[in-house]
Amino acid sequence: MRLSNIAILAIRGHKDIKKMLSEALDVTPKVIYEYIRRNDDNLTKAAALEIIKRELKIPEDQILERDKAAKDN
Repeated sequence: MRLSNIAILAIRGHKDIKKMLSEALDVTPKVIYEYIRRNDDNLTKAAALEIIKRELKIPEDQILERDKAAKDN
């Protein structure tokens, strides 16, 4: 599972959210930048999703990418 492009682009523009994510996931800010670049699935952990949902005010259905199987059905 990965974040949607909408969520990734929104996170890239918010330094404070990246800091919150690094604290919540207990990694350095440099690691968060790498997670964002790769759209790493660590960004979909519960703590990260809660921050993204709360801070970006993006509807939950727009935060995560649907997997290919779900799109095909």
